[in-house]
Amino acid sequence: MKKSIIFPLTISIIAISFSAIFVKWSDAPATVISMYRMWFACILMLPIVWIKREEFKKITSKETRLLIFSGLFLAMHFALWFESLKLTTVASSTIILALQPLVSLIVGFFLFKERTTRASIATLAVATIGVGLIGWGDIGLSAQAIRGDILSFLCVIAVVGYLFIGQNAVRKVSHWIYSFCVFLSAAVFLTIFNLATTQPFFDYPPKEWGVFALLAVVPTLSHIINNWLLNYVNATTISMSILGEPVGASLLAVWLLGEHMSIIQLIGGVMVLVGMSLFLIRQSSAARPALERSSDAQAATTESP
Repeated sequence: MKKSIIFPLTISIIAISFSAIFVKWSDAPATVISMYRMWFACILMLPIVWIKREEFKKITSKETRLLIFSGLFLAMHFALWFESLKLTTVASSTIILALQPLVSLIVGFFLFKERTTRASIATLAVATIGVGLIGWGDIGLSAQAIRGDILSFLCVIAVVGYLFIGQNAVRKVSHWIYSFCVFLSAAVFLTIFNLATTQPFFDYPPKEWGVFALLAVVPTLSHIINNWLLNYVNATTISMSILGEPVGASLLAVWLLGEHMSIIQLIGGVMVLVGMSLFLIRQSSAARPALERSSDAQAATTESP
């Protein structure tokens, strides 16, 4: 049976779009929000990880180092982005975050010699122009907003590092074990940072704990899906799909936070969706043989005595 990467990527985009909204609802420090998101996600994954616990024996020392570094980059990504959201608008922060495909494309070209077609570059350009239109009238000019914009760009570099490490490590272990190890590593790094900076750990109202839990369940699902998809597509494709986040997050911000979108921003959103869809359709066609081979291999394993 033929499978497509479009459906899981769509679920991933919807899930990740809620992340900025949840962070905006919280008054806790950004690194504390990030820390509890990772710890709660690890706790929720424990039943599946326990079932697959034998896989830990397959992880080599080199792979362990890769998982730790991947967790460090993920911790930096969350801490920088969540702080950015406290300083600027949802649209501004997610727009800058959507520069990720461009950074990913550049890193992939220079470090991994990845190639892409002119058609893919054209669809990427359409989507990126759309992202720019979304934030045309929304990017803040105050000192605080500019600081938030800078932090958002730094988190782009961090998440690209996280994805490229995953692209090389996830094929050696299952995506469940990979995700758990990376989340645990990120949680430990964030805990150490919060201890060193004497952030409060427990003095939060029930609303805050609810936000921590929502972040662990909803947007973290996106990372698990993306880690699984790295078996079949490269980091640039995953980054391209995340271009849908500014659209989803901005629409949710209008509905839940009272933020506004102009006509230009709505046009930009349409351009993002069109460009992203064309790119993903092309990538889905390329990824389908790998998905089919994976299914055939799993079926053969199941049928073997």
